[in-house]
Amino acid sequence: MFRIEAGVDKVRRDLLRSRLRDTNTAASPVLAALRGTPAEREAPLHVWALDPAGALAGGLVGHTWTTWLHVTYLWVDARHRGSGLGSRLLTRAERIARDQRDCTAARLETWDFQAPHFYRRHGYKVICALPDYPPGLTEYTLVKPLG
Repeated sequence: MFRIEAGVDKVRRDLLRSRLRDTNTAASPVLAALRGTPAEREAPLHVWALDPAGALAGGLVGHTWTTWLHVTYLWVDARHRGSGLGSRLLTRAERIARDQRDCTAARLETWDFQAPHFYRRHGYKVICALPDYPPGLTEYTLVKPLG
């Protein structure tokens, strides 16, 4: 008999994630052929922009996994939007992913009110549009080759 529980548990989450990665790696010849352990193939990638006073002006948070860069967050303070700072952050992350981590592609998600046009200008293509996620908005998944 199993006991089913609901609740946030970071230790169990990390254990589940590790076991899922091991299962996926064992089941997939492509994943199994990649260098390193699943944990070694995923690495955080953060790029920060600080103003002259050292305050956060913008940043990009993501990670690389196998041969992909996944951009999780890209934000620029309203005072600095339109200055090219977002482009510089994205370009730097892509360069690190390509040149230092052997990534061949990038992916990200954004909503229609955020920056799909910004990413298209940087060579990203929409591969998925999820309407009403959340209700009234559309979420886009975009990808870009880094070759």
